[in-house]
Order: sequence, then structure tokens, then C-alpha cells
Amino acid sequence: MKLHYIYDPLCGWCYGAAPLIAAAREQLPVVAHGGGMMSGAHRQRVTPSLRDYVVGHDRRIAAMTGQPFGDAYFDGLLNDPDAWFDSTPPIAAVLAAGLLAGRELDMLARLQHAHYVEGRRIAEQSVLLALACELGFDASNFAAALAEVDVTGHLADSRRLLAQCGGQGFPTLLLERNGQLTPVDVGAWLGRVDDWRAWLAQANAPTTAGRADAPFCGLGGCED
Repeated sequence: MKLHYIYDPLCGWCYGAAPLIAAAREQLPVVAHGGGMMSGAHRQRVTPSLRDYVVGHDRRIAAMTGQPFGDAYFDGLLNDPDAWFDSTPPIAAVLAAGLLAGRELDMLARLQHAHYVEGRRIAEQSVLLALACELGFDASNFAAALAEVDVTGHLADSRRLLAQCGGQGFPTLLLERNGQLTPVDVGAWLGRVDDWRAWLAQANAPTTAGRADAPFCGLGGCED
């Protein structure tokens, strides 16, 4: 069994689900699929209206999940008119970390912390290279990997998977067993990491094969 995770690095609900992903990695393979919520024409410069929109969601996410949001994010990044929210560069960094060392989810976790706690501009290559170095990558090798990865193709594949499973946004989780995909109700587990861990263990046990069939919630989280 494996878990497919359709995410976006700029989706606050994906950040809220990060403890669930960390717990899942303890038990089974997790495959990351970047969705590109704020890629291309959807990238946005930070403005007061964008700030007002995301702050309400972020406060709710913090209350539901206990995930930390830093002052550098609320009072710094979200007030920085020179900053851009663009999903493509951080997704490229996730892919590069996977290409070099199979560490996609390590990079995603570092990107989320850098964005939501440290208030760093994760759409900028200099920041991505600095974060890669913090994770132990060589800067020149990582820069070469960034140039090599096919982000456009990856985003298209992720969108096809999202449409195939009937997902409405990010995060979307799918359990795969014997080639069959079962959507997981993400919203039911937010802030309940221990219960999630126990449910996954039961779902992954040979005697319970076929019982991990929670209905799809859609969460109403981050959408285009």
C-alpha cells in the first residue's frame, strides 16, 4: 500500500496536513504530486487583498491543527509588496530533491516551514538553493537539478490524477492498494495525528485489506 499526496506548497491546508504526512511516512511510501495552485497565470504578487484572504484561513488552520505560523510570515512576508506567490519554483525544488536523493517530502516540509514560519520567499531561486544547502545538498548540483526537472509535465500529470479521483483541491490523499485508488477524508484527521496513525496501521494490516474506504471529503481547502 502507498499514499498519494496531491499538494501545493502555497496551500495552507496542506501545511495543516503536514503532521499527517509525516506520520504516514513512518508506515508506508508517500508519493508527492505538486498541483500548481498558484502557477503560471495564477501566480500572484503579495497585496493587501491577498493578505486579507489568506490570514483568515491561516488562523483557522492554526486553531484546527496546532501548526505554527510565524510573525515573520504574518507581519513580514504578507506585507511585502515585492514578494510573489508562485507554486512553480518550490515544486521544482521538491522534484529536484527527489531527482538527486529521493527526498521530495523532506524538501516540501522545509519549504512549508520556510514560508509559513520564517516568512521566506520560496519562489526565489536563491532561497531555494539556501534551503537545499540546509538539507545537505550541494548548491551547484541542486541548481542543475532545478534546471533539469520537467515541472510542466509533472503539473499536468498531477492535475490528471486529481481529476481522475474527483478531487476538488489541495490537499487530496489517495490510498493505493493493488492498483486501486481510494480517496481519504483529509478533513476528518486534521489535528488528530495519533488517531490517523492508528487508522493507517489498521488499513495497512493484511487482515484489514480493503477496509480503508473512507468517503472523499474534499475538505474545501485550497482551490484554484
